[in-house]
Amino acid sequence: MKHACYLAAILFLFAAASAMAQDAAAPAAPQAAAPAAQEQLAPVKIALPKPMFIGTPKNIASDNLEEPTGKPREPFMAPVGTTNVALNKPVTASDTEPVIGEPALITDGDKDGSDGCFIEFGPGTQWIQIDLGAPCSLYAIVLWHYHSQARVYHDVVLQAADDDKFTQNVRTLFNNDHDNSSSLGAGKDKEYVETYEGKLVDAKGAKARYIRLYSKGNTSDDLNHYVEVEAYGKLAE
Repeated sequence: MKHACYLAAILFLFAAASAMAQDAAAPAAPQAAAPAAQEQLAPVKIALPKPMFIGTPKNIASDNLEEPTGKPREPFMAPVGTTNVALNKPVTASDTEPVIGEPALITDGDKDGSDGCFIEFGPGTQWIQIDLGAPCSLYAIVLWHYHSQARVYHDVVLQAADDDKFTQNVRTLFNNDHDNSSSLGAGKDKEYVETYEGKLVDAKGAKARYIRLYSKGNTSDDLNHYVEVEAYGKLAE
């Protein structure tokens, strides 16, 4: 009986040793690759025009208005090397006969709100479109409609696409048309009061060659205006 027990114990130890040897001989599982280092960020340098009015605007009728903070906008961080890729790029528009100005004013770098620095389009839903010349990684879009007086523009929609017909890879980056009156889909963003700071939209690195902006009148009249649009990004890799 003792011999049988000894034999069983020896067999058990032999099996355990064999299993350990096989484990040791097996190749080690590969380690997961370390995550790539994040891009270095820096504040985007946005040159602002002089303020054209002072104080908090009153008596602006909007059911979807963003509450003004009364404070300067926080610096926007983007990858080092980010520039205004829309500067002096060609602009087209749905209204081919503007009331005042030319489309080139929208990307000429002049953000002053005085006469001669803006373009005025007719009533209804109108759009302007910028060809960036090549696909770009976009981090922020800043737009100035008309900031010489406090007003709110309606149905502000910002889209990006791969083609100039806006049929390929269309993405909506901002939409405050909360009742879908421009038939582009109901948006959840807030309307806002125009100021000298412009409206900054976080583009979250969207890659696109074309950007298109819509609006549909404002709280002062039914016309559409643009002083400047800037697109901060880099050529897409």
